[in-house]
Amino acid sequence: MAFSLYSLIEAAILCLNAVCVLHEERFLAKVGWGSDQRGFGEEPGIKTQILHLIRSIRTVMRIPLIGVNIFVIAFKLILG
Repeated sequence: MAFSLYSLIEAAILCLNAVCVLHEERFLAKVGWGSDQRGFGEEPGIKTQILHLIRSIRTVMRIPLIGVNIFVIAFKLILG
């Protein structure tokens, strides 16, 4: 399998899909990545920043990923 720009884009789409599928209460809380409550003015840790990144990716990329996934599936069906 050759390394190409398309395979890199496809890997990024798969990673975005994986992040959007993560459920906070069912999966992340069981692993120990539940929401931490910090005091006012304290610097958030790396775990809190990653949780905020996951929430923002789910919020912003949910609708565009549907269209991108449909395009990639059609592209794979047509060109193999």
